[in-house]
Amino acid sequence: MSGRHDQVERRRIRRYRIRKRVSGTAERPRLSVFRSAKHIYAQLVDDQRGLTLAAASSREALAPAGEAARRIGLSAAVGRRLAERAKEKGIARACFDRGGYRYHGRIKALADGARSAGLEF
Repeated sequence: MSGRHDQVERRRIRRYRIRKRVSGTAERPRLSVFRSAKHIYAQLVDDQRGLTLAAASSREALAPAGEAARRIGLSAAVGRRLAERAKEKGIARACFDRGGYRYHGRIKALADGARSAGLEF
């Protein structure tokens, strides 16, 4: 039991350490990521005003064909959808906040999907 608690606590500490350095503005918002066991959520946040400018999640994204690439493919689709919504609002650049997660797997797929749709980090 304590192993899982320690893992969550270490992620929380990493997240706070990252947030000390990464801050979003209206011109360059922070792309914040949250990963649960089932879904992935991403939002563009203007930290100066405390507003969410655009958001996307795997709960709304369309699943790609093929069960093997489901979670990775879904994360990339979320990244693309978020980048499209950002473009609609005139946002071309963002700073990536991985939320304490390793830049690997679903987090990397989301970032690559956002980049492929035209969002710059």
